[in-house]
Amino acid sequence: MEAQQKVYEKLTAMGIKYEVINHPAVYTIEEMENLGITDKVEVCKNLFVRDAKGKKHYLIILRNDKRADLSNIAAQIGSTKLSFASEERLERYLRLKKGAVSPLGIINDAAHEVEVVFDKDLVGKANLGVHPNDNTATVVLSYEDLKRVVFENGNEITFVNI
Repeated sequence: MEAQQKVYEKLTAMGIKYEVINHPAVYTIEEMENLGITDKVEVCKNLFVRDAKGKKHYLIILRNDKRADLSNIAAQIGSTKLSFASEERLERYLRLKKGAVSPLGIINDAAHEVEVVFDKDLVGKANLGVHPNDNTATVVLSYEDLKRVVFENGNEITFVNI
């Protein structure tokens, strides 16, 4: 609950309108579909990855119905080979646990070390669903507001075609 509260306080302080859908803990998009959450909002898939040397970290945000081709994304962002980052790195950089990866985790990245990579198909969407840094709820907000959270935190933003 503490992680969620920090998110809600941040969004409120920024004047961002949002809705919260509480639900049992979910770990996959399929579980969210089974609960009917994807019928109400466009839930985002979020991938935390690193480059070949582990020096750069990226949070990739895409539509839940897409598959991320990490080779293609690496080429678009000018990175070496991408692979999934460890749970330890997820905790160190975003203070998140496996299953709760969220673009809102960026508020925990005080050093602005994680680059956020948005799928261009998310641009302009009014109702995106992301975890509030805990997988027992989904926050619904607009793409513009989500991008604003990332931008105002000071993290670099890149756009790709997925």
